[in-house]
Amino acid sequence: MKNLVVSLFIGFIFISFNCKENDTKEVIFQNGDIIFQSSQSKQCEAVKIATNSKFSHCGIIFIENGKTYVYEAVQPVKMTLLEDWISHGKESKYVVQRIKNANKILTKEVVAKMKDYGKSFNKKDYDLYFEWSDEKIYCSELVWKIYKYGANIELCKTKKLKDFNLNSPIVKSIMKERYGNKIPYNEAVVAPSQLYESEMVETIFNNF
Repeated sequence: MKNLVVSLFIGFIFISFNCKENDTKEVIFQNGDIIFQSSQSKQCEAVKIATNSKFSHCGIIFIENGKTYVYEAVQPVKMTLLEDWISHGKESKYVVQRIKNANKILTKEVVAKMKDYGKSFNKKDYDLYFEWSDEKIYCSELVWKIYKYGANIELCKTKKLKDFNLNSPIVKSIMKERYGNKIPYNEAVVAPSQLYESEMVETIFNNF
């Protein structure tokens, strides 16, 4: 009897594990999905501290010629194959979110507009100063603006730089390097954490 119970328990664990694996494999990412990760660098650590978040980088998923890419603001703004993008993150962990009712909202026409608008930033420089302009751009700003001006969807309200947690020595050090004594506290900013916490999206994959 004892051996039977042990066998049934092991079988249950095996089935549960395989169900989880299959669920993961069945996830199919779509145009417009937003993907988040954490990277290892002084700036990334500062971003996580300032925004009270586990994420420091994000991008938007686009499908091109049957391949899945992450359109991201790095140096410069570019399309990165999904598998390569994942490998750049800490322990290859990431989260993918999708706008609610995506099948109705993100029509082919809307996705085409999002892609067209996004192309206007292709190869532009990464914005180290987090300025709210189109001359240079940072990761969450890119995603926010593609949704706002490509799909007429405002995923979240912007914040002021002063609204974030700026008291950490790491954050202060980065800000001192970037701005000196002229910190733009009133600059409009959108952080990965704001996109992640948006009420307009839902998580469809999480191995974080």
